[in-house]
Amino acid sequence: MNILGIDWGEKRIGLAFSDALNVAVPIGPAVQKKIKQRLGYIESIISERSIELIVIGYPLNMDGSIGFKAEEVDQFIKVIEKRFRLPVKRFDERLTSHIAQESLKEKKKKIDRRSGLIDSNAACIILQDYLECGHNLEIS
Repeated sequence: MNILGIDWGEKRIGLAFSDALNVAVPIGPAVQKKIKQRLGYIESIISERSIELIVIGYPLNMDGSIGFKAEEVDQFIKVIEKRFRLPVKRFDERLTSHIAQESLKEKKKKIDRRSGLIDSNAACIILQDYLECGHNLEIS
Protein backbone atom coordinates (compact mmCIF):
# COMPACT_ATOMS: atom_id res chain seq x y z
CA MET A 1 0.00 0.00 0.00
CA ASN A 2 1.33 3.45 -0.88
CA ILE A 3 1.15 5.77 2.13
CA LEU A 4 1.84 9.47 2.52
CA GLY A 5 3.10 10.61 5.91
CA ILE A 6 2.46 14.22 6.93
CA ASP A 7 3.96 16.42 9.62
CA TRP A 8 1.62 19.42 9.49
CA GLY A 9 2.76 22.96 10.17
CA GLU A 10 1.27 26.35 9.44
CA LYS A 11 4.16 27.34 7.15
CA ARG A 12 5.68 23.99 6.16
CA ILE A 13 4.23 20.53 5.67
CA GLY A 14 6.72 17.71 5.99
CA LEU A 15 6.09 14.70 3.76
CA ALA A 16 7.25 11.09 3.68
CA PHE A 17 6.40 8.10 1.51
CA SER A 18 6.14 4.35 1.99
CA ASP A 19 5.14 1.59 -0.38
CA ALA A 20 4.76 -2.19 -0.09
CA LEU A 21 8.28 -2.48 1.36
CA ASN A 22 7.05 -0.67 4.51
CA VAL A 23 10.08 1.62 4.67
CA ALA A 24 9.39 5.32 5.09
CA VAL A 25 11.53 7.85 3.23
CA PRO A 26 11.34 11.63 3.49
CA ILE A 27 10.30 13.45 0.32
CA GLY A 28 10.27 17.11 -0.62
CA PRO A 29 8.21 19.15 1.83
CA ALA A 30 5.36 21.47 0.90
CA VAL A 31 6.87 24.89 1.62
CA GLN A 32 5.00 27.06 -0.86
CA LYS A 33 3.88 30.47 0.42
CA LYS A 34 0.13 29.89 0.27
CA ILE A 35 -1.84 26.94 1.63
CA LYS A 36 -3.57 26.50 -1.75
CA GLN A 37 -0.16 25.99 -3.36
CA ARG A 38 0.93 23.57 -0.63
CA LEU A 39 -2.27 21.55 -1.14
CA GLY A 40 -1.67 21.55 -4.91
CA TYR A 41 1.83 20.19 -4.34
CA ILE A 42 0.48 17.47 -2.04
CA GLU A 43 -2.16 16.62 -4.65
CA SER A 44 0.59 16.11 -7.25
CA ILE A 45 2.47 13.79 -4.85
CA ILE A 46 -0.74 11.80 -4.22
CA SER A 47 -1.29 11.40 -7.95
CA GLU A 48 2.33 10.64 -8.91
CA ARG A 49 2.83 8.07 -6.14
CA SER A 50 -0.66 6.50 -6.25
CA ILE A 51 -1.26 7.23 -2.56
CA GLU A 52 -3.97 5.12 -0.91
CA LEU A 53 -3.70 6.28 2.71
CA ILE A 54 -2.52 9.39 4.57
CA VAL A 55 -0.95 9.16 8.04
CA ILE A 56 -0.73 12.49 9.79
CA GLY A 57 1.18 13.27 12.95
CA TYR A 58 -1.18 14.21 15.74
CA PRO A 59 0.42 16.57 18.29
CA LEU A 60 -0.93 15.42 21.62
CA ASN A 61 0.21 17.18 24.76
CA MET A 62 2.81 15.29 26.80
CA ASP A 63 0.05 14.12 29.15
CA GLY A 64 -1.88 12.66 26.19
CA SER A 65 -4.55 15.36 26.13
CA ILE A 66 -5.68 17.19 23.00
CA GLY A 67 -4.49 20.78 22.84
CA PHE A 68 -4.87 23.66 20.41
CA LYS A 69 -2.23 22.27 17.98
CA ALA A 70 -4.13 18.98 17.70
CA GLU A 71 -7.31 20.97 17.05
CA GLU A 72 -5.49 22.79 14.22
CA VAL A 73 -4.49 19.43 12.76
CA ASP A 74 -8.13 18.30 13.00
CA GLN A 75 -9.11 21.31 10.86
CA PHE A 76 -6.38 20.45 8.32
CA ILE A 77 -7.59 16.84 8.23
CA LYS A 78 -11.10 18.02 7.34
CA VAL A 79 -9.63 19.95 4.40
CA ILE A 80 -7.54 17.06 3.07
CA GLU A 81 -10.29 14.47 3.55
CA LYS A 82 -12.66 16.62 1.52
CA ARG A 83 -10.12 17.47 -1.17
CA PHE A 84 -8.32 14.14 -1.63
CA ARG A 85 -11.06 11.67 -0.60
CA LEU A 86 -8.55 9.28 0.97
CA PRO A 87 -8.58 7.67 4.41
CA VAL A 88 -6.59 9.68 6.96
CA LYS A 89 -5.12 8.16 10.12
CA ARG A 90 -4.00 10.28 13.06
CA PHE A 91 -0.81 9.06 14.73
CA ASP A 92 0.81 10.21 17.95
CA GLU A 93 3.72 12.43 16.96
CA ARG A 94 5.04 13.60 20.32
CA LEU A 95 8.69 14.67 20.07
CA THR A 96 9.16 13.67 16.41
CA SER A 97 10.29 17.13 15.26
CA HIS A 98 12.82 17.23 18.10
CA ILE A 99 14.07 13.73 17.23
CA ALA A 100 14.34 14.68 13.55
CA GLN A 101 16.29 17.84 14.37
CA GLU A 102 18.69 15.95 16.66
CA SER A 103 19.18 13.25 14.02
CA LEU A 104 20.13 15.85 11.42
CA LYS A 105 22.54 17.50 13.86
CA GLU A 106 24.24 14.13 14.41
CA LYS A 107 24.69 13.79 10.66
CA LYS A 108 26.37 17.22 10.68
CA LYS A 109 23.77 18.61 8.29
CA LYS A 110 23.30 22.35 8.26
CA ILE A 111 19.71 22.96 9.29
CA ASP A 112 17.68 25.76 7.77
CA ARG A 113 14.28 25.51 9.45
CA ARG A 114 12.62 27.15 6.44
CA SER A 115 13.78 24.39 4.08
CA GLY A 116 11.29 21.90 5.48
CA LEU A 117 14.03 19.28 5.88
CA ILE A 118 13.27 18.83 9.57
CA ASP A 119 9.54 18.63 8.81
CA SER A 120 9.94 15.90 6.18
CA ASN A 121 12.28 13.96 8.47
CA ALA A 122 9.64 14.25 11.22
CA ALA A 123 7.01 12.98 8.75
CA CYS A 124 9.33 10.06 7.99
CA ILE A 125 9.65 9.21 11.70
CA ILE A 126 5.86 9.43 12.12
CA LEU A 127 5.24 7.17 9.13
CA GLN A 128 7.92 4.63 10.07
CA ASP A 129 6.58 4.47 13.63
CA TYR A 130 3.08 3.94 12.23
CA LEU A 131 4.36 1.07 10.07
CA GLU A 132 6.34 -0.56 12.88
CA CYS A 133 3.91 -0.15 15.78
CA GLY A 134 1.10 -2.13 14.24
CA HIS A 135 -0.91 1.09 14.54
CA ASN A 136 -0.98 0.88 18.36
CA LEU A 137 -0.53 4.64 18.66
CA GLU A 138 -3.20 5.42 16.09
CA ILE A 139 -5.71 7.94 17.37
CA SER A 140 -9.35 7.61 16.40
